[in-house]
Amino acid sequence: MTDITHFPLKIAGRTKTNDHQIEVTSPFDGQVLATVETADLDDINQALQTASALFADRDNWLSIPQRLSILEAAITLMKAQADELAIASSHEGGKPLLDSKIEMVRCIDSIRLCADALRNDVCKPVAMGVNPASQHRFTIMNKEPIGVVVAVSAFNHPLNLIAHQIGPAIAAGCPVIVKPAGDTPLSCFRLVDIFHQAGLPEAWCQALVPQDIPTAEALVTDPRVAFFSFIGSAKVGWYLRSKLAPGTRCALEHGGAAPVIVAEDADLDLVIPALAKGGFYHAGQVCVSVQRIYVHDSIARTLADKLATAAKLMVVGDPLSDKTEVGPLIRPAEVERVNSWVQQAVELGGDLMCGGHSLPNNCYEPTVLFNPSSDSNLSKLEVFGPVVCVYPFSDIDHAIESANSLDVAFQASVYSENIDTAMYVSDRLAASAVMVNEHTAFRVDWMPFAGLRHSGLGTGGIPYTMEDMQVEKMIVISSKTIR
Repeated sequence: MTDITHFPLKIAGRTKTNDHQIEVTSPFDGQVLATVETADLDDINQALQTASALFADRDNWLSIPQRLSILEAAITLMKAQADELAIASSHEGGKPLLDSKIEMVRCIDSIRLCADALRNDVCKPVAMGVNPASQHRFTIMNKEPIGVVVAVSAFNHPLNLIAHQIGPAIAAGCPVIVKPAGDTPLSCFRLVDIFHQAGLPEAWCQALVPQDIPTAEALVTDPRVAFFSFIGSAKVGWYLRSKLAPGTRCALEHGGAAPVIVAEDADLDLVIPALAKGGFYHAGQVCVSVQRIYVHDSIARTLADKLATAAKLMVVGDPLSDKTEVGPLIRPAEVERVNSWVQQAVELGGDLMCGGHSLPNNCYEPTVLFNPSSDSNLSKLEVFGPVVCVYPFSDIDHAIESANSLDVAFQASVYSENIDTAMYVSDRLAASAVMVNEHTAFRVDWMPFAGLRHSGLGTGGIPYTMEDMQVEKMIVISSKTIR
């Protein structure tokens, strides 16, 4: 029997060990990949005390040249280990290897963006000398780290999400404690190791998995936390925000049920492959996956047929195969939930165009439904699975109204060959970003990424997260020699 790798807690200066641990398994075949020690309340307190004391010692803050050197060294190490990290991430999270390799490229680029943002991080001065009260004065604006950052991450992008949370913290000069998802902690621990190898003192980036929910809540809600970064479900995110200590700032990134509007003049040769990718990428386990597609009734059936054909051709199975396009869902319970939602939609009158069945190894067939009831879960809630719904419309304003009808709003898209139609729809969709002739899951790591309504709070994206993790300090200099 092969020895199972064990990952201890990454808490600086810690000498004790705990008996409690979790097994990390492959969602595809159930193979135990590693064990991870879990943190109790004493461990949480030690990690917070270490980070808090570090931040309080201003004379020993990491300088900008030190931070840049660490980020650049980390990039070099990540490049050298890129294939190994991508394979391991695919194994623990179930994302097809082809997509995990792309995620690894993005992960490296995200850290490069942190370094670039740090090099160009400037404040705008405040105008003085414009009236008698402000004469003989000018201002200097400085940026400082906000304090201890606690980052809670999700399972679906175990490399790049971690990079988006700890990379900006390191660049901003904040001590950071990261809690990865219990399903995919190994990629996080490996990335933290890389930063330590790159020269980051261990106390500046600690990683842990709490032993239970109350322990995790104690970490997040402690008054020593200055900034809370959360990626995960809306229910958990909004609850934790309500429990934060006074003064703790936060950013929340939740999910949505991304709408697409396809006008009658849309180029279906462009639309079909894009919607198939946007809907079934990582088995739909993406917060901005294509889910609700509103199509002009003159082409709705044709689009649904073509999309179903594309879905049937997708290779579903082992994420480590270079031929797989759709891997497993993260847990068996998710397969059961997705299937129950699909069956409910069919029972309520939706036309099942393809899919609708569970497959071995926690996989689910890519599924297309035509015109499911507005009362079905698939029409109201984020499915987070490989399921898309096509709804015909005759009036584009009614389609926009339906697209905007939910309590979530994140990214959306419109397909049209007419610029006036595209802009009309873009202007009226409730979304933080609208893609024109592109699927809803498009993202590059320097762009703003923001959930609206129940979908989140604040703005993600490397430079925006870094901004959140800093405060501006104004120094006003007064001298009669200043004109």
